[in-house]
Amino acid sequence: MAHPAPSDTIAAIATAPGESAIAIVRLSGPDTYPLADRLFRAPPPLPSARPAGTFFRGQVIHPETSETLDDALMLLFRAPHSYTGEESVEIHCHGGSQPAQRVLEALLVAGARQAEPGEFTKRAFLNDKLDLTQAEAVLDLIHARSERAARLATAQLENALGHEIRTLYETLLALCADIEAMLDFPDDELPQSVPKELSERMSPIETGIQALLDTWHEGHLLREGARIVIAGAPNVGKSTLLNLLAGRPRAIVSPHPGTTRDTIEEFITLNGYPMHLIDTAGLRDAPGDIEQEGIRRAHQALSQADLTLCLVDASQPISQAELAFIFSHDPQKRIVLGTKADLGVVADPQQLPPLDYFPVSLIIDAPLAQIKAKIIDKVLGECPRSDHSDIAISGRHRKSLLIALDEFIMAKKRLNSGSEADFLPAALHSRAALDQLGHILGLNISDAMLDAVFSRFCVGK
Repeated sequence: MAHPAPSDTIAAIATAPGESAIAIVRLSGPDTYPLADRLFRAPPPLPSARPAGTFFRGQVIHPETSETLDDALMLLFRAPHSYTGEESVEIHCHGGSQPAQRVLEALLVAGARQAEPGEFTKRAFLNDKLDLTQAEAVLDLIHARSERAARLATAQLENALGHEIRTLYETLLALCADIEAMLDFPDDELPQSVPKELSERMSPIETGIQALLDTWHEGHLLREGARIVIAGAPNVGKSTLLNLLAGRPRAIVSPHPGTTRDTIEEFITLNGYPMHLIDTAGLRDAPGDIEQEGIRRAHQALSQADLTLCLVDASQPISQAELAFIFSHDPQKRIVLGTKADLGVVADPQQLPPLDYFPVSLIIDAPLAQIKAKIIDKVLGECPRSDHSDIAISGRHRKSLLIALDEFIMAKKRLNSGSEADFLPAALHSRAALDQLGHILGLNISDAMLDAVFSRFCVGK
């Protein structure tokens, strides 16, 4: 689906709100330089007469009142070598809540339009400066919460994922053409070896799609983070563990049951992966309405957990209720910690599966490194080892790749049948797989899907 090039000029503040040394207002579109000439007063020549890359000082003037709004710098970009591929300028004014807003309002009065979220990057996509995977990488880089996430976003921005998808797309495009060429042969004139040969050419494409799908779990972790819920009976050390992992006294620690009455969240990174730690109310038959609500929220957090740290008191026998709670969780999504081991280990490890129970003291020489290592092992346990160390696909990519793989397998099955009646379905399934790969790059993608992708951006990017 072709998307028309934008015909108007947009403006937005590109820096975050709040006090700072400078703020940046962006302007992009066909009327950029007439607006710059009108609003920016500086020694000759006019902005429109200066070369690309020029950075010069002047005053921003209101187009109607001629009031000086700020003393600023202007940076010039020329099409097609700007971020958006259009004529563009940046006005670097003083930071704070008012200077940038006043400059933006002056641009809007002069005829620019307020940019929508992500519209500058959307224009870069529409003007073939970026494919859609690279445009999404811009957002991933902005939202990166660890060095690993930033490194992968940078690799995707440099077209690591786009290159892999485009290679698969072009290989499949050639294959689709050859499959469709079979339909032009008269009956009984197509050599019997042709369908088999085409089917054999499908195997590397299928392998390539599966290899990309294998990177999804890591992509999910890096973009969204793992939800790690700390749960157990009252006074087993849940808040103490949260504070140890967070590296600061985030939760109140008290010997009295019911101290934690709501979920407490803390963000950390372990080995470059973002983690949301969630401390919960002690699980018990609570006497009061407030504590009961805290326990209800604890169960809600547990239902959404990627990993549960099940805490029990190692100095006491493990109760049937605790066993039932532990075994209600997927073994791949739980770690059982026996706390208060400094008081003596009484809990019987035979009640639990081998290697599933780890007695610790959270007060004396807490084995924090070992606990963190166990968390990482569990969280990454679902990550297939992939050759694509610089690629981690998103949920959108995964959805298209899964559909493409299903269509591809059906096409291969039809070709392997050897029946002429299956040639047309094989061609249709192959084309459907090709379309899904194209969607990832932004080819033949609907306006609604584009709007959904770019609506997640901030205004000004």
